[in-house]
Amino acid sequence: MRDAAVDPLADYRRVNVLGTQGLARAAADAGVRRMIFLSSIKVNGEKTASKPYSEQDPPRPQDAYGVSKWEAEQMLRAIAADSHMEAVVLRPPLLYGPGVKGNFLGLMRVIDRGLPLPLASIHNRRSLLYIGSLIDAIMLCLNNPMAAGKTYLLADSEGVSTPDLIRGIASALRKPARLLPFPPALLKFAGALAGKTESVSRLLGSLQIDASSIRRELNWQPCADMARGLAETARWYHQHAH
Repeated sequence: MRDAAVDPLADYRRVNVLGTQGLARAAADAGVRRMIFLSSIKVNGEKTASKPYSEQDPPRPQDAYGVSKWEAEQMLRAIAADSHMEAVVLRPPLLYGPGVKGNFLGLMRVIDRGLPLPLASIHNRRSLLYIGSLIDAIMLCLNNPMAAGKTYLLADSEGVSTPDLIRGIASALRKPARLLPFPPALLKFAGALAGKTESVSRLLGSLQIDASSIRRELNWQPCADMARGLAETARWYHQHAH
């Protein structure tokens, strides 16, 4: 969100593509049976409209990070096809839980300070994923024969609107949710003036995920609902990041 690189795609490729390539080749040469690659839902795109993303949707990455993750997926598939190593790709959405960083932690701090947020008028739906549920999915994909060669999208059981997420975080932090009504069109205009178009777009837009494939094929279920996941995140926040 605050990328100052002259060529962001080159920087992302150096880590996400070339770094993964080196690791995958070393793993294949060492006889590793299966490699789990953590990709991103950004490979699918930035927002949904009529239906959630699924594994059947064609990749449409919109930024340098998403492009590099998609390129890394293809490179890993090629290495797996040319060796005895199996590859599994997981595409999670925004993660939260103990140790969370970035915009989610920033939002928690704003709510903890009691600052008002002009976001009550937003009507969207976004999928998130609790870190514990991601770990469970990784463990399943390490050993389940059905996972070999697959790509899976992951998400919590329920999606959430931006205002409801703020209310959930506030409840977990035992703070009031200070949400104010404000026209979304004016939020977009203010974001453009402030150079925060992408940030505002994420607050306003929907990004939903259909995670039914991994549930059906591997019997995976999120280990916690959002309320419990936010409670664990708030407990960590009070202990370490307050």
